[in-house]
Amino acid sequence: MSTGTLIKKLWPFVQKYRQSLVGALVLTSIGALLAQVTPLVMEYTVNRVQLMLRDKTQGLDAWTVVGWLVLILLSKEILSLLIQLGQKFLSDRLRFRLAADLHNYTIRRMVSYHLSFFALPQNAIGKLEKRIDKGIESLTKTVKNIFVDIVPMFANAALALALMYKKNIWVGVCATLVMPLYALISREQSRRQKSIRHSIQHFREEKANTLFSLIESIFVVKSFVRESYEASRQQTLTQFLSDSEVKHHRTNYLFDGLKSIAEQLGIIMVFVVTIYFVLNQQMTVGAILLHIMLFNNVSAPVRHLHRIYDEYSEALTYAEGFFDMIENDTYLVAEGGVQEQKMQGTFEMKAVDFVYPNGKQALKNVQLTIEAGKTTALVGLSGAGKSSAMNVLTGFYSASRGQVLLDGRLLGDYDQHWVRENVGLVMQKNHIFSGTVEENIRYGKLEATGEEIIEAAKKASLHDQILQLPKGYQSEAKALSGGQQQRIAIARLFLKNPPVIFLDEPTASLDAITAEQIKDSIDAIKKDRTVLIISHNISQIMDADQIYVMQEGEIIGCGNHESLYAEGGLYRDIIDSNARTLNIGRLAATVLQ
Repeated sequence: MSTGTLIKKLWPFVQKYRQSLVGALVLTSIGALLAQVTPLVMEYTVNRVQLMLRDKTQGLDAWTVVGWLVLILLSKEILSLLIQLGQKFLSDRLRFRLAADLHNYTIRRMVSYHLSFFALPQNAIGKLEKRIDKGIESLTKTVKNIFVDIVPMFANAALALALMYKKNIWVGVCATLVMPLYALISREQSRRQKSIRHSIQHFREEKANTLFSLIESIFVVKSFVRESYEASRQQTLTQFLSDSEVKHHRTNYLFDGLKSIAEQLGIIMVFVVTIYFVLNQQMTVGAILLHIMLFNNVSAPVRHLHRIYDEYSEALTYAEGFFDMIENDTYLVAEGGVQEQKMQGTFEMKAVDFVYPNGKQALKNVQLTIEAGKTTALVGLSGAGKSSAMNVLTGFYSASRGQVLLDGRLLGDYDQHWVRENVGLVMQKNHIFSGTVEENIRYGKLEATGEEIIEAAKKASLHDQILQLPKGYQSEAKALSGGQQQRIAIARLFLKNPPVIFLDEPTASLDAITAEQIKDSIDAIKKDRTVLIISHNISQIMDADQIYVMQEGEIIGCGNHESLYAEGGLYRDIIDSNARTLNIGRLAATVLQ
């Protein structure tokens, strides 16, 4: 990414802070001018002291001169301090507010992406988190460096160099000769560091992702006594990152040393040339101090410029991945589209194929119809494509081939937010947010009243258990058991009260009694609604009006419970296996006694 491209991408975020930007530029430019005062005053001081010694000036005249010099330098330092404070305040305010804007924009973009974006290997949670944090951090530093530091630094160096040329052209030439050498060293340093920075970025993202995964799966780690194994994995990754960091800094130390040598050569040249002219009485003694201090004003910005350039090069490395992430319209869910007054709820899949971003084909030539107002079940072994079909029907993923219709119209023609507002989902794994039980249930309907939340909890057979908690509905939701958290998800469904319901193993984490209670509640809410259910619960499957049997991504059977069982095949095997697992014969004998 070029500098022009980077500025073009950042400018929409920066332009709203133009006043702060201009103010910081003005203050730092004034500071650059004040930096030239000290060398000039020092030259005058040395020359004046030399004259005073020659003329043997004493008493009041000497103290008057000294007093004025002290007053000028002190005033200059106080003014410089105030300017620096103002400049730091404005530049930091710009940086922090810009960081907030970039973060908010990034989040708005990411939550609008299709799920396929998050299924990509390079977009694992830990990697995205590191990419966002480092991207925003480096970009905001770059804005500060480009718009606040670089221009005043060049102004400071250029003004100091101009003064040197004005005093003596040959001294100016000596100071100028060092600049190309500095530039060549910095360029070679940047070239060598480029590949190292990419490695560091990769290892940082991998380290963040594996650490996130480790913490998330700590229960499994401990249950299999894999603490040493996981620690070893982390150690290997950390070692790679550490080696890259050491290589990065080692290269910096080498080239920083070369630049220090170049700077010292410049000082020596300026000093020697100035001494020559002083000895030839073409300059005053004060010119020695003046030129050395002016050369320091020329070289100091160049030294800082390398730091800025190093940060800028790092920012370019992260900027590519960061802007690819937030400007990726391929995965952006299109806004707008059709919004009907009421969703009837008839879904159709016509010759649908679906391939995940990682290349795995989940659906093959799927033909099915979910009729409005009826219950449809998807049945099959694990990995048959049932959840994938549900994800395509809800629009979370787009079909790779074929058509998905809703009420006779292509699903993609509808406003996706409207579709999901009218479809209630209870998944096998439901996320519980940090917060209270009440806040988590209210997620199904943000404007719900307390009475509505309680009613939804009752329908999910959760209300009585909530009352037993120390803080009732204000208890921390993540502290609940897995089954209770599943019921929170079901309570959200009751609160949302949509015309279409998709259920993916809604009672998977519940005990038998609670599962029966939830089934009764779901049976009640099914009335006059379109329902799609995925379940290994025999009773929920048998009650469906239409059952589709899936195997390896294909539909291999369709009908009701009786007709499919009579046909035999996979459906009968599933039902018979369930019966044997539940020991139906013995259960029936026990219950009938």
